[in-house]
Amino acid sequence: MQLVRKIHHVAYRCKDAKETVEWYQRHLGMRFILAIAENEVPSTHAPDPYMHVFLDAGNGNVLAFFELPTQPPMGRDPNTPAWVQHLALEVASVELLRATQARLEAEGIEVLGPTDHTLFQSIYFFDPSGHRIELTANTHTPEMLHRLDAVKWEMLDEWAQTRRAPRHARWMHDGSASGGGA
Repeated sequence: MQLVRKIHHVAYRCKDAKETVEWYQRHLGMRFILAIAENEVPSTHAPDPYMHVFLDAGNGNVLAFFELPTQPPMGRDPNTPAWVQHLALEVASVELLRATQARLEAEGIEVLGPTDHTLFQSIYFFDPSGHRIELTANTHTPEMLHRLDAVKWEMLDEWAQTRRAPRHARWMHDGSASGGGA
């Protein structure tokens, strides 16, 4: 039996809660659904004022942010490349992805992509707090997902032993993605 039903919310830190809410509303169409503010952390009882804001990311998904005015300025893990830690959000189509890219760029937001990942196409940009955002539009077929599902454990086991990329799914990047062979 699976214990977890869904992700209730994902929380990140932000530099400015109001700016963050307005940015996500304006650029990604997310609805502001809840704000919680306290002067003490409920779980630890530490005196640490915060503003906790929640945004509707669609289909019951919630994206939340904390503004922490008494803490040192935000940073990021200097040992992790900027492309690794990101939030990927799905859009309905490649056409909408490209239209969103054009709109973001018209607003002066630098956008990388689109990048073709075979299973989906993506664009990348940063929010006002420096969080990397990926917007994706699915392009996979059921057969592609089946092929990846069939080799996932072999790939993970090989990776665990060698720490080198297994070749089981090389079809995703060698131009043969639409072919039927492995």
